[in-house]
Amino acid sequence: MEIGISTFVETTPDVQTGEVISHAQRIREVVEEIVLADRVGLDVFGVGEHHREDYAASAPAVILAAAASQTKQIRLTSAVTVLSSDDPVRVFQDFSTLDCISNGRAEIMAGRGSFIESFPLFGYDLNDYNELFDEKLELLLKIRESEKVTWRGGHRPAIDNRGVYPRPVQDPLPIWIGSGGTSESVVRAGLLGLPLVLAIIGGSPVHFAPLVKLYKRAAARAGHDPEKLPVASHSHGFIAETTETAVEKFFPPTQYAMNKLGRERGWGQYDRTSFDAARSFEGALYVGDPETVAAKIIHLRKNVGITRFMLHVPVGTMPHEDVMKAIELLGKEVAPIVREEVAKWEASGGGKE
Repeated sequence: MEIGISTFVETTPDVQTGEVISHAQRIREVVEEIVLADRVGLDVFGVGEHHREDYAASAPAVILAAAASQTKQIRLTSAVTVLSSDDPVRVFQDFSTLDCISNGRAEIMAGRGSFIESFPLFGYDLNDYNELFDEKLELLLKIRESEKVTWRGGHRPAIDNRGVYPRPVQDPLPIWIGSGGTSESVVRAGLLGLPLVLAIIGGSPVHFAPLVKLYKRAAARAGHDPEKLPVASHSHGFIAETTETAVEKFFPPTQYAMNKLGRERGWGQYDRTSFDAARSFEGALYVGDPETVAAKIIHLRKNVGITRFMLHVPVGTMPHEDVMKAIELLGKEVAPIVREEVAKWEASGGGKE
């Protein structure tokens, strides 16, 4: 059971002071957060790609590379790379370079992206949303498979027996598929034999169990060993010494961020009732003291089949020291509880059908 962190490097106004942190400061803070995550024994850190004012990470591979030379064990991944609006050649080169710097710790998490700002920015038509992803994923996998590439598609100039460099330390370089929870996306990942990441940010996480089973069935049907394919979740949350402190610190920035997005997308108001329902034991919000959060992660592992859990923190802007404390608690207190319980459960035959 792997445990880690993901972030979108947010720069929304501080709900207490109204101050907006600079992109430069927030990026430097995230590098410090990755270094701490490595030091406290977490397995993976993901940085998500966005192209708007309130998120500072338009180039996750660069941020991850800055942390690579200061870390030793932690795996470094995008969360996600918006592959539909990027060039697969450049994506592979960036993350292969990261893999070289980190000596084999880079990963790509490829997804369509739930934000659309990158499409007009790079000159793509949103009407081609699905077709772009399918075509570019095909090219990315072809580049991973072979040093010399010959390829032709509809949205990018053809490649005729050209080499793509540098080659990564890992062979193959891990490529995960990020999914918001549609059957189409999990089946695609299964048929391709690629690891799956589910964004579990609402509703009841146990409702994702059928999707994991569908993914495994698709993998088996395509001749892949489903037992060798990891499944990850990405879920919002925050950890403090007490649940009361965690709630007090996490609710205000989360409410601000969710309502800001809600106004853009036509969602209803996010209030304390919504927040409290989501942080209940069956909810998708992992907020509380270490024991509370550990219990929910264990529940997710046993009932959904998740083999990697990524806590997304912060949501909105939070003080850097609070985020650092949450990372420390996740690594030093939550992770040992989860790993010990999962190891016992698996040793007793848990999860075997």
